[in-house]
Amino acid sequence: MTVDAHHHVWDLSVRDQDWIDRGSPLRRDFTVEDLAPEARAAGVDRTVLVQTVTVPEETPEFLALAAGHDLIAGVVGWTDLTRPDVADELARLRELPGGRYLKGIRHQVQGEPDPEWLLRADVRRGLTAVAEAGLVYDLVVLPHQLPACAKAAAALPQLTFVLDHLGKPPIASGALEPWESDVRSLAAPPNTVCKLSGMVTEAAPGPWTVDDLRPYADTVLDAFGPDRLMFGSDWPVCTTETTYGEVLDLARQLIGAQDHTQVFETTATRVYDL
Repeated sequence: MTVDAHHHVWDLSVRDQDWIDRGSPLRRDFTVEDLAPEARAAGVDRTVLVQTVTVPEETPEFLALAAGHDLIAGVVGWTDLTRPDVADELARLRELPGGRYLKGIRHQVQGEPDPEWLLRADVRRGLTAVAEAGLVYDLVVLPHQLPACAKAAAALPQLTFVLDHLGKPPIASGALEPWESDVRSLAAPPNTVCKLSGMVTEAAPGPWTVDDLRPYADTVLDAFGPDRLMFGSDWPVCTTETTYGEVLDLARQLIGAQDHTQVFETTATRVYDL
């Protein structure tokens, strides 16, 4: 059994994905029906569907998708953490059709100009509500925001923080520092987890090999351990560089066989309560 802990879908007729460049091969619809045969062919049994845009309408749509598709076992949605009634909003989402599939919340912190956005008092209040709701919090951040992530995780031990895409290390340049030191600081408290995802797009542009990815995968495997590391395809974003099956094969090459069960199944199952 294999879990893909990170993928997206979108329908451009419903709403624009304004982060996608004009002319990009990603500027078309990507549906669960598109993903399902590729996932099954790769041996993936369950997935976690992750938010893409910061609009309140998307999360209810994703919950309904999860209710209608056996492949989707969990949803990481979005809500405004700074709203005073965020706890009520999380409860409302849980009551919607498919609400039981809500497993986590994510915000596009990478787009926030304040590198310490996560440490703001109103954001911390929202993160506390996420923890009290029994949900986890996905971190989509850039390397310079990792120190704030570490401070937030230390300040909120009751909340599980999941780092998406290894914190987007500079794989294309081959540099490790200061990313490596910062990601190890984030990994120090036990309430942090990392996704082995997004590596192929961070390696672009230009030709790359599995050996170019290895130092970064080795760092997070050592820092978090296999019981706090999980595979995510980042489909369909990964398709700009390679296929769904190849992303999974690359990840399997980067992780020793003795750790496969944890990284490709049990960590995601436990963290997201799938």
